[in-house]
Amino acid sequence: MIIYCAGPIKGNTEFKDNYSKVVEVVESLGHTALSEMSKKFHSSIPLSPKQVYARDMKWLEGSKLMIAEISGPSLGVGFEIAYALFVKKINVLALYSSDAPNLSSMITGCNNPKLSISKYTNADDLTKIINDFIVKYGSN
Repeated sequence: MIIYCAGPIKGNTEFKDNYSKVVEVVESLGHTALSEMSKKFHSSIPLSPKQVYARDMKWLEGSKLMIAEISGPSLGVGFEIAYALFVKKINVLALYSSDAPNLSSMITGCNNPKLSISKYTNADDLTKIINDFIVKYGSN
C-alpha cells in the first residue's frame, strides 16, 4: 500500500529522527512510504519550492493513507493534513512524542472522523500505533 508520510523539514525539526522512524516503520511493514526521508525517494539535487509542492501533492494524491509526525510545528504538514482530510478524504494518523511541549490546537481540536491522533513514548509504541492504524484503515 502507498502511504504518504509527512513531518517537518523546514519548520521545527527537533523531532526529525522520529519522522525518519515513521518512514522506516512503514517500509518495514512492507508498504511504500512516500517521503523525502525515504531512501527510495530522497533526491540529492535540491528542489525549488514549486518542485517540492508539485512532488508532495502528487505523492499525496497517489496515497491511500497519510501518517504525519506532528511533534514540532510545521505549516507544510498542517497544509498536507488539511488537504488529506478535506480534499482527498483519506484517513490520517497524526503522531506526537510524549516529549512534545505544545501541539497545534487546529490539529488536536479537529473533530474530523478520518483523523486519528496518537501519542508515543518510544520506537515500540510508534511501531504498534502505525501497524494498528494500517490494519484498521488500510483495507477501506
